Amino acid sequence: MTVAPNLSLPAYDRSRLTPGIVHIGLGNFHRAHMAVYLDDLFNLGEGHDWAILGAGVRAGDARMREAMLSQDCLSTVIELDPSGRRARRVGAMVDFLPVEPDNRSLIAAMARPEIRIVSLTVTEGGYFIDAATGRFDPDAPEIRQDAARPGHPATAFGAIIAALKARRDAGLAAFTVMSCDNLPGNGTVTREAVVGLARLSDPAFADWIEAHVAFPNGMVDRITPATGPRERGMAQDFGLDDPVPVTCEPFRQWVVEDTFPAGRPALEKVGVTFTPHVHAFEAMKIRILNGGHATIAYPAALMDIEFVHEAMADPLVSAFLDKVETEEIVPYVPPVPGTDISSYYRTVRGRFSNPEVADTTRRLCLDGSNRQPKFILPSLRDALAAGGSIDGLALVSALWCRYCHGETDSGAPIAPNDPSWTKLTDLAKAARDRPDAWLGMAAIYGDLGRDETFAKAFARALDQVWAGGVRTSLERYLGQAR
Repeated sequence: MTVAPNLSLPAYDRSRLTPGIVHIGLGNFHRAHMAVYLDDLFNLGEGHDWAILGAGVRAGDARMREAMLSQDCLSTVIELDPSGRRARRVGAMVDFLPVEPDNRSLIAAMARPEIRIVSLTVTEGGYFIDAATGRFDPDAPEIRQDAARPGHPATAFGAIIAALKARRDAGLAAFTVMSCDNLPGNGTVTREAVVGLARLSDPAFADWIEAHVAFPNGMVDRITPATGPRERGMAQDFGLDDPVPVTCEPFRQWVVEDTFPAGRPALEKVGVTFTPHVHAFEAMKIRILNGGHATIAYPAALMDIEFVHEAMADPLVSAFLDKVETEEIVPYVPPVPGTDISSYYRTVRGRFSNPEVADTTRRLCLDGSNRQPKFILPSLRDALAAGGSIDGLALVSALWCRYCHGETDSGAPIAPNDPSWTKLTDLAKAARDRPDAWLGMAAIYGDLGRDETFAKAFARALDQVWAGGVRTSLERYLGQAR
C-alpha cells in the first residue's frame, strides 16, 4: 500500500501478537496514551505477549467496538504539532470483546491465564465516589444492583470481581488492576471500588482481593480533544477513512508504581517512569496543569473566548495564569524527584498555547464541582497555611461561581456544563448578594468556606467581577487597572 507522508505503520507482525492485557474503556485517551506506549514497545521487537483485548461495559461501547473491528482494531492517532501533523496507525489492540449486559465475554477473557493486567479508563466519574465523603459510595444504584446479582455484573468492577473469583477457583494467580484515569490516587480509588463492592456480597472474598490483588497508582497526562468532523477530516488528509481517529498533543507522560506481581511489559524502555513517588508527580500535574486549566478557562469563557490557545494569546488571561501559577501554585508544590518544577510549568504553558490542539475553554470548564476541590483548593489551603497571597486563587473560585450563573459578560447564555448545574446556578445567583451561599457547599469547600481570610478574598473578588466585569477584575489583580 502507498503510505502518506508523515504516516507511520506498525513495524511488527501483528499476527504474532498475543494478549496479556484486557483494557476496559476504549476512549480517545487510552488510544492516544497506553496503546501508543505499547505500540512503541512492540516496534522495538519486545513485549509481543502484552497486546490488548479491548472491552466496554456501557451500551455505547458497542459503537466503538463496531468501528474498531471494521479496521482490524487499528487506531489512527494524529499528533497535533505546530510544526506539522504526524499520524500513526497503532496496532497494540488485537480484538474487541462483545459488549454484553452481564459482561460474560469480558469475565471469561479476564479469567484466561495469559491475562496478567486489567486496565481501565472509565472516566473520573466512573468510580462511584461519594461527592460528600470523597470515598467509594456503596449505595450507588449500579453498585447495589451488582451486589444483589454478583453472577451477572453490569459494572466494570463487578466483572473484575467475578473474573478474580474464577481465577482463584481455578488456582490461577490474580491479575493486576491498573487504572489509567486522571484522578488522584487512581489505584487506591480502584481498590476501594473493587473491594468495597465485593464486601457487599462476599466479605471473605473481599479480604482475599485485599491480600492478593495489586492496584498500582499512576499519573497519566496527554491532552486529547474529542473527535468530530475536524478530526475525521484530518484522518482523511492522511488517506484514512477512520470514523474514530484520535488527535492529541505531542507531549505525553506516564508515571506508575512498579507493583505488578503477575508481570508487566518493559514500558520503561519507551518512556514510562516507574517510581514509588507517583503522588509527588501527581500533585505537580494536578496543581500546575489542571489548576492552570481552571485558571485560564473560566475568565476566558466568560469573555467569550472559545479556544484555549486563543485564551493564551489574550495578554490579560496569559498574565493572570503566570501570576497565579508563579505566586500561588508553584511555590507550594512538593518536590518531585528529578524534576525542576518551574521548568515543568514552562512546558505546561507551551502546551496550552498549541493552536493545533484546538482544545476548548468549555471542555476545561466542565464539571467544576468535581474538579475545583481537586485542582484549585489544595493550593489554596497550602497558601493560606503559609500566610501567602490567595487573591488569585480566590478570584479563580469567584470566576467559577460567576460562570455557573449561566451567562457570559456579554450576556450570551452558557449551556449546562456540570452534573449539578441547576443547583450551582441557583447558588451562584444567591451568591451575587450573599457570597457565603456559594462557600456553604461543604462537599466542595469543606472548612475552607468558613475560613475568614478566604471568605473575605472570595467575596471581594466576586463583587469586583460583578461590578466591573471579568476583564477589569483581571486588570485589578494584575495591578493594571486604570
